[in-house]
Formats: sequence, structure tokens, C-alpha cells
Amino acid sequence: MNTPSYNIAAVERDTGLSKDVLRMWERRYGFPVPERDANGERLYPAAQVERLRLIKRLMDQGHRPGKLIAAPAEELATLAPRRTRDVVAAAAPATADDLDELIEFIRQHDAPGYQQAMQQRLVRQGLQAFVQDTVAPLTRQIGEAWEDGSIEVFEEHLFTELTKRLLRQAIATLPGSRRPRVLLTSVPDEPHVLGLLMVEALLALEGAECIPLGTQMPLLEISRAAEAHAADVVALSFSVAFPQRQIGGLVSHLRQTLAPETALWIGGGGIRRLAPQAGVALLPELPDATRALQQWRSEHP
Repeated sequence: MNTPSYNIAAVERDTGLSKDVLRMWERRYGFPVPERDANGERLYPAAQVERLRLIKRLMDQGHRPGKLIAAPAEELATLAPRRTRDVVAAAAPATADDLDELIEFIRQHDAPGYQQAMQQRLVRQGLQAFVQDTVAPLTRQIGEAWEDGSIEVFEEHLFTELTKRLLRQAIATLPGSRRPRVLLTSVPDEPHVLGLLMVEALLALEGAECIPLGTQMPLLEISRAAEAHAADVVALSFSVAFPQRQIGGLVSHLRQTLAPETALWIGGGGIRRLAPQAGVALLPELPDATRALQQWRSEHP
């Protein structure tokens, strides 16, 4: 059986490491060690790509690349899940609801079974409780399973896509025609969309007019969109995977480019240790979004 290899463009997309970084590491650290195709172009074996992906994840958590590259594979494997479990434990208490059945549908690649079980929960719980008591803790558990290797990347993607579809269908049934007008998005290199969809569902339940722009919007485009849509609020989501050291500067820059009357809300697991900033509302927990909405309305009768 042939071992798959990937060209440098594919590795860049898959790992988030630029081509320049990959070449620099090759010269400086002797890793990665690509093969060459008939045209002399770099080809990276799958095992090296997997190691690069893990190194990038640990770098985002604050580790230095030189030490990670030199570390044995066993050390990297133990470092990543331990760090993630600590973050998850700090981020949210364990729920009494048993989500194992839902995770097993994903592991068995049973998309219809997962969708039916989630629909039943949505009907039984109602959208607000479904978002807060099923989708949020399930997303954390799937993320932890992905980090410790008990869920494959393609299985995590299946979970994300099916859950996105379900939330969007539920949101589409809500009227959402009252102020504030909330623009929802994320900054570049933050591809996680479920947090945004969960917040959108809670805000739309309260009648807010939500303007979803998807993920990874350049800061200047966020400001332009806020002006074009006459947004009352810009809401950003930062996952625990986003480099925390970058958040403060990004948020500060965006705050300066937005109109003074436009509120800026930021939420998600990535902001839990973020220092307060003037003119920025920190919403680390999902219910904080509803409270922020109520406060905004009290200040803008």
C-alpha cells in the first residue's frame, strides 16, 4: 500500500503553517524532511503532516516551535491532550446530560441517526436549552476527543457540518426583526463557526436582527460591513484554539475602526483570560449574550 504524500501548498492549507515557515524549519531544524517528485518539488509524507499539524496546535497554545520540533513523538502526544483537558475543564462544568449516544453516531459515521437524535432533542428541549445544554457541551466533548485522538479529523468535520445545518434550519424559522442589529463573524485564522451559530440562535430567539457573515473576515471588511448594514453591535467569536496572545491587539484595532456608537461584543472559550478593554463587552459564556442583549435594549429604549 502506497503512503500518501502532499505537496507544500496542500500542507500549508492543512496545517496553517506557511510555505516560508516550512522551508525555514527544514533548513534550521532539519524537520520536516520532504521527499522530491520528478520535477524536484517537495512532497511531505502523511506522518510528517500529522506531526506538523500537532506542532501548530501546540504553538497556538503558547509553546515554542524549536522545542516542539525537537521533542519525541511520545512527548508531543501526551502534551496536547493534557493541555486541552485542562482548558476544557476550566471552561465549563461537566453536564449531567449523557451525550455519549450522539458522539457514537459520529464515530459510527451514522449521519441520519445523529440528525434524528438531535432533532428529537431540539423538539424536546426547545432551541435555547438545546443550544446551551446539548450543542455547547457536545461541541466541547467532540473537540476534546479530536485532540486526544479518539475522534478523527473527518469525523469532527462531519459533526460540525451536520450541527451547522441543524442550527441554521432552526434559526431560519425565527423572525428576528427587532433591534439591535447584530453582525456576527470572526477574524482571520478563526474558522470555527459553531460558536457564532449558537449565539445567533440565542439572539434571534430574543428577536434580534442577526447578520451572519461567516468566519475569517478581515478587520477592515468587518468595519465596512458594520457601516453598510448600520449594525448596532459587532459580535466576534474566539475558540480556545485561537492564539490568545493575538486577541487583545485584534480587538483593540477593531474597536478603533468601528464607529463609537457601535457596540463590540466578543465571546467564546478563547477570551476567558482576556483583560477587559474599554468599549468591549466580554461574553465568555453563552448566557452572557442574552444578558448583553437585554442590557443594550435597556440603554436604547
